[in-house]
Amino acid sequence: MRTLALTAAALLTPLVAATPVHADSTRWVHSCAAPSQADTASCNALRVVGGAAGAFAAQQGYGPADLRSAYGLPADGGAGTTIAVVDAYDNPKAEADLGVYRSHYGLPACTTASGCFRKVDQRGGTAIPRGDTSWAGETALDLAMVSAVAPRAKLILVEADSASVSDLGTAVNTAVSLGAKYVSISWGAPENSNAATYDSRYFNHPGVVIAVASGDAGYGVNFPASSPHVTAVGGTTLRRDSSARGWGETVWSTNSTEGSASGCSGRLPKPGWQTDSGCPRRTVADVAAVADPATGVAVYQTYGGNGWYVYGGTSASAPIIAATYALAGAPSSGSSPASFPYANPAALNDVTVGSTATCNPAYLCTAEPGYDGPTGLGTPAGVAAFRG
Repeated sequence: MRTLALTAAALLTPLVAATPVHADSTRWVHSCAAPSQADTASCNALRVVGGAAGAFAAQQGYGPADLRSAYGLPADGGAGTTIAVVDAYDNPKAEADLGVYRSHYGLPACTTASGCFRKVDQRGGTAIPRGDTSWAGETALDLAMVSAVAPRAKLILVEADSASVSDLGTAVNTAVSLGAKYVSISWGAPENSNAATYDSRYFNHPGVVIAVASGDAGYGVNFPASSPHVTAVGGTTLRRDSSARGWGETVWSTNSTEGSASGCSGRLPKPGWQTDSGCPRRTVADVAAVADPATGVAVYQTYGGNGWYVYGGTSASAPIIAATYALAGAPSSGSSPASFPYANPAALNDVTVGSTATCNPAYLCTAEPGYDGPTGLGTPAGVAAFRG
C-alpha cells in the first residue's frame, strides 16, 4: 500500500481538458497547456483526476519512504547541498504547501526564516512574477520531489517572468550563480533552429547537475532535454512486486501520444559518453524514474488546487534524479555530470520491458537490456551511478 490517504479535498477539478479514461480507469490532465508560440515551454506535470465513478478520488500517491525504498536511497540525506527548482510564474503558496507536505511525512522543516528555502525572480531579486495556477502545480510537484529524496538540502525556487525559453534559461543561469550545484527542470519546448544558441547560452554549466524532464508525449525529443549538457530524464511505471528489490518498472506508456519522451535530436551533437549507434546526434534519455500518473506521487497544492493530489509525468522523475545526484556528492569542477551514469551503468535498475511507439531503430522507443531511449540506462539503485 502507498503511504498517503488523500483527504476529501482530493476530489479534483480538471485544469485543461481531461484525457480519456484509460484501461486502468486513471485519468489525468496536463497542468500546463501546450505552448501557443515558438520558443515557449510547457510544464510536464500531469495531475490525476477522478476515474470512472470517482474511483480515483481517494487514490494514494507514493511518498518519500516509497521512493527511497524503490530506488535504494538513504533517509535524511542532502545536508550541505543546494538544489534549485526553476519554473515559470509565481506560486504564492509554494513555501506554505511545501511545509504541509514535509510535516505530513515527518521531513525537517524548510523555511525562509531558517535559511533553508529561498524564492527569487529570474534575476535573483524580489520582483516576483505574477501568479499562475497552472504552473503552480508544477512548482508544488518539483519542490515535493526534491524534498522527498533529499530532505536536508537547501532549496532555491527561481521563478521566471514567463514561460519563454529565454526567461526560463535566464532563471537557470541565476540558479547556478546563486550556488546551486543541482538544478531541476520539468519543462520543455519543441526543438528548433534556436536550440544550439539557447544551449550554449543557458545550459552549458560544467560541474553542475541539470536534470531535465524528457517530456510526456512519447516518441520524439524536446529541448532542453536534447541538450548534451544536461541529464535527460525519462519515465517509468513503478509498482511493488515480489522480486528481491520489491519493486518492478516498465517504460511509462499510456497510448501513442502519452508516455516517456525519447528519440534522436535533429539539432544538437552527441556527447562523447553516448555510444549508441542508431542516432548520430544527442539521444534522449539518459536515466529515468517514476512518471506514470497511474503510479504517481503525492503532492500538496492549494494555489490552483485544494489539498492533496496525485501527480505524474516526467515532471516527477526529473526532480527525483536531481535530488539523487545531490545525495551522491558534489560534482567536481569542470565535470559533465550527465556522463556519470554511463561510467557505472551496473549501479542502475535496467528497465527492459515496454515501448512507447514503433520506431527504427527500435531501441529509441522500446526498452531493451542496456541502453534504450525511453529509460536511458535505467533508474537509481542507490547513488553510485550519480557520483563522478
